[in-house]
Amino acid sequence: MYQIKTLNNISGKGLTHFDENYVIDPNIQMPDGIIVRSASLHEEEFPVSLKAIARAGAGVNNIPIDRCSEQGIVVFNTPGANANAVKELVFAGLLMSARKIYEGIAWTHETKAETDMAKRVEKEKKRFAGGELQGKALGVVGLGAIGIQVANLAISFGMDVYGYDPFISVEAAWNLSRSVKHAKSLDELYKNSDYITVHVPLNDDTSHMINEDSISKMKNGVHILNFSRGGLVDNQAILDALAQGKVATYVTDFPDNTLAGKENVITIPHLGASTTEAEENCVVKAVEEIKDFLENGNILHSVNFPNVRMDRSGKQRVALIHRNVPKMLAQIAEILAQENVNIENMINKSKADYAYTLVDVDTPLHDAVLEKLKSTEGVIRVNLYA
Repeated sequence: MYQIKTLNNISGKGLTHFDENYVIDPNIQMPDGIIVRSASLHEEEFPVSLKAIARAGAGVNNIPIDRCSEQGIVVFNTPGANANAVKELVFAGLLMSARKIYEGIAWTHETKAETDMAKRVEKEKKRFAGGELQGKALGVVGLGAIGIQVANLAISFGMDVYGYDPFISVEAAWNLSRSVKHAKSLDELYKNSDYITVHVPLNDDTSHMINEDSISKMKNGVHILNFSRGGLVDNQAILDALAQGKVATYVTDFPDNTLAGKENVITIPHLGASTTEAEENCVVKAVEEIKDFLENGNILHSVNFPNVRMDRSGKQRVALIHRNVPKMLAQIAEILAQENVNIENMINKSKADYAYTLVDVDTPLHDAVLEKLKSTEGVIRVNLYA
């Protein structure tokens, strides 16, 4: 039986995709796997039993990736599972920034005591006149699962769309509308866009990518939307640009004390993936990933190890998590050969400093062979699959 520990309120409907071979409980002490949403694991001590952590969502800032890698714990995320939910909220943000819907609603709440509100509305509504999205230029920074959907929907709204992503995958490129213009640089996108929406991960390269310098390259009166991570935007630079009129509106799903209540700032309480459907989709995907790893050693959508999948063959499978160093495959093959173990199939892939090797063999491996593999310099962890 596989032991799965859950953290946060995990969608029960999603967890039904585990079968009778799994025990799921938030109080398990020696889990094979963990499924988590937003709970921080940075202070957690991981037991030796733990082989995998699946984040029911895309961001993994709440997981100590480096420490997991050193312990041979595979960390999964679920990119794209909440893409539709975020896409829809991005467009709500676009419409609110264009039409002053948010401000108009707030005004009606403030004036609800008026004796003749209908008359007051007709008099004051010009204060909230906005513009239309059709014919305007939208710049989409980052063409992953969410960015692509936003770009494609903007095309159907009649917008002129610029996309920028130097790392776009082949699969993503196939799904992107041919009407999206390929910006060769961020500067080109900034220069041409009336609206800019950011869909990139937060890391050292992207932290505060929207700052005083980048804003200076944008159109006057630009609208900026951030539904990815708060740290992508320098809040003080945004507030300064709003005060100067350089930025017309800032819409963010990551409010804080510096932004809340400020004029022309629309703050949303991190609702991007907060739909019943998205939460269920994320858990279903997390379950599928962790099951395939625990049962077959296959890796899909890991943030710290390469994607590796191999159909099962032979009598037994052994998976080795190791450092990405020369001669590792030769050492693995030599150890198996010394024990007269024939390799039926084998695959190896690397990701930065780490690598992953799956080996199917024609005879069950005894403990002595496994110990030799584990003691090989550079090997971090060895998992056996019947």
